[in-house]
Amino acid sequence: MSRNGGYDRYRATLADENAWARSRRPKNCKLATDPRLRRAVAGKLRLDWSPEQIAGWLKRTHPEDECNQVSHETIYRSLFVQARGVLKKELLSHLRSKRSMRRSRPVDPNGDKRGHIKDIVSIRQRPAAVEDRAVPGHWEGDLLSGPNNTYIATLPFRSEA
Repeated sequence: MSRNGGYDRYRATLADENAWARSRRPKNCKLATDPRLRRAVAGKLRLDWSPEQIAGWLKRTHPEDECNQVSHETIYRSLFVQARGVLKKELLSHLRSKRSMRRSRPVDPNGDKRGHIKDIVSIRQRPAAVEDRAVPGHWEGDLLSGPNNTYIATLPFRSEA
């Protein structure tokens, strides 16, 4: 609300118009509109600082002033994207990675492996002793799902009796 006049002067229609105006694309890059910020970033790049270090330094130096902060992504885009061209191409040589373009991480051809169990054994490959349930000392689990996201899990321990 403070962005749109505060508690006393807030008007919904005006706030809506302002929100639409702020969301328009393409937006000018912070480094393109602020020469002092651009010089600071270029100076740190010449000292072989990484964009992540520069962004962190700006955040620590100006914690209360977002106008003097810039993300590392903005710095990378200003270096690599031809349409922006805010920072000079000579600064590319100061990056640790000597690539001429920034690329996303390569995707695993077999799919994303995060969150998967390594060396998983299919339930079809269980030993016969598990199937006939004759050997005591094994755990057996069941999960029952009910309405409204309710579940009941049972984990009985087989014993001789």
